[in-house]
Order: sequence, then structure tokens, then C-alpha cells
Amino acid sequence: MRLVNHERNAIDLRTTPVHLGLGSRAKPVEGFAWDPEVLQAYSTAVAADGAEGRMVTVFDGDGPGDHWERHPSGDELVACLSGSVTVTRDVDGVPERVVLRPGEATVNPAGAWHAVDMAGPSSILTITAGLGTEHRPRTDGRPTEHVGTPDPQTP
Repeated sequence: MRLVNHERNAIDLRTTPVHLGLGSRAKPVEGFAWDPEVLQAYSTAVAADGAEGRMVTVFDGDGPGDHWERHPSGDELVACLSGSVTVTRDVDGVPERVVLRPGEATVNPAGAWHAVDMAGPSSILTITAGLGTEHRPRTDGRPTEHVGTPDPQTP
């Protein structure tokens, strides 16, 4: 995994996310994978950007998402590019659902647990504050009932 300076060729955001960093920098992330070692290398490489760093990526899918996630360091934009997407947020234990059609977007507030379900083949673009992101398996309706990293706000 490495950050590329001054890429002039087309970038496939499905395989090569772009990191938006301080100083209005945009750097493709070559060799990226959703693998713990690569994620750690990415986090180390962009640590100087802190909570202001953002990852831009495109996801294709079909069906329900398999995990809940939250981004404590900042908001996340989820934009539907094709198909139909439902974003479910856990707001004080109550599910809040937003259905997106192509061209529509929603913002997941910093710290809000959320999951994404795709109705048929769909694509989304996300702009994510990745610092401190947490994931929990999605085995039922609410993230707070899952085994995983404890909520830091819980006494």
C-alpha cells in the first residue's frame, strides 16, 4: 500500500480509494485492500492528517450489508450512484432509515452506528472520516447488542 502523488491516469475508485488530506491534497491509495495489515499501513501513512483526512471510495453490491460501522472522528457522506440503497442509523436505540436513489445522498453523523443495504445491484460513493472507525458484525437489528469493541461513551 502506498499513497501516490500526482496521478494523471484514470482511477477506479472501486479498487483504488483516494485519500483527501490536509492542504487540499488528493492521493490515490495504490495496493489498498480491506485487510487489517493494509488498513494499519494506510492509517499510519495518513496519521498526520488526523481527523481531517477522508477516504473516497466506490462500493458495488447487492443485498444486505454484513456489518455496522461508525466513524467517531467525523461525518460520512453516502451517495447512491445506481440502484437503490437504504442507510440505517441507530439513533439512541431507534432505527432511522433513509432510502437513496441515484443522485441522492445522506450524511451519517460522527459517531452514529450505521449499516448499508442495497436493493438489487447498486453502487455507492462514500467520503469517510476513517480515523478510529469501528465495525461490529450485523447479526440482528441493532449494533449496540453485538459483541465487539465497547462504546467508549458507556460508563
